[in-house]
Amino acid sequence: MGEFLGKGNYLILHVQKKELTTWDMIAVFAEYLAIPAQKIGYAGLKDKHATTTQYISVESKYEKLFNNFQHKQIKILGKTRHSHSIRMGDLKGNRFSINLYDVDAIDAGRIEKVARKIAKSGLPNYFGYQRFGREAGSIEQAREMIKGELFIEDAKLKSFLISVYQSYYFNEWLRERVFLSKEKESSEFVLLNGDIYMSNDGKLSTPKLIPSKEFATKKVVPTGLLCGRDVFRAKDDAAEIESKYDDEFLQEKGQRREALVYPSDIDCRYVKKETMLNISFMLPKGSYATVFLESIAGKNYSAKDVKLNKNRKK
Repeated sequence: MGEFLGKGNYLILHVQKKELTTWDMIAVFAEYLAIPAQKIGYAGLKDKHATTTQYISVESKYEKLFNNFQHKQIKILGKTRHSHSIRMGDLKGNRFSINLYDVDAIDAGRIEKVARKIAKSGLPNYFGYQRFGREAGSIEQAREMIKGELFIEDAKLKSFLISVYQSYYFNEWLRERVFLSKEKESSEFVLLNGDIYMSNDGKLSTPKLIPSKEFATKKVVPTGLLCGRDVFRAKDDAAEIESKYDDEFLQEKGQRREALVYPSDIDCRYVKKETMLNISFMLPKGSYATVFLESIAGKNYSAKDVKLNKNRKK
């Protein structure tokens, strides 16, 4: 069960859900327990179009009620106790297991080679299609809302549209930086003067000299802007590109997001009789397995294209 104490005032449930968003699952438990959804703790949102596992928390006084819980899309895999509820940000990473079908042995070898190359050089940390919701027009709604042309009363929808706005421009910035690296015919992400870096402990810095050695040894990674207030912004050459995808007037708090992440614990298993390749790997929290698949396959996936199994690591 990870790092839980095994005792305390909170019940920790290890749950599996299928074809449900995390919010949908939380709503099911809230209705079952007759409590507000806010009383249920969780660390992150999981893809609807997958079979996923994660931990949630409720007050321990509800433990007996789960003895009779049944739902065709939700399964309780285990229970333990902890001293406090699970909070957003507690998530460290996700392990994914994906089956690729109609793959011959040659393609299986190529896929594994590309996957390990990406793990070494880094995966562009794009937000996946899941970030932008079910409707393709989310970014237009977000623009209209921020301009004051569209009034949104629902607080959750408003927060979602702001995140869509920030994520869209981060992706556009990252796309230009990746294109710049390709233009320079570099197999590595090209660093620029004025980039802001994140170290392994999450600290941000803008060194006077490009930290090529530290970048090569994965001690630091360049970051991109999630626009908003109270956030460090790039300088010099890096700022020329970043400023195209900024909105300094956005009242939401801004952040920096790693431009690259490094998939780890890659394991490829080919089943010749089924012409199926199973690939499993770890990604840091906030990163998308579909982006990894896109990088391997050279195509853009949508929710209809891929089904995956995902286990959360606390």
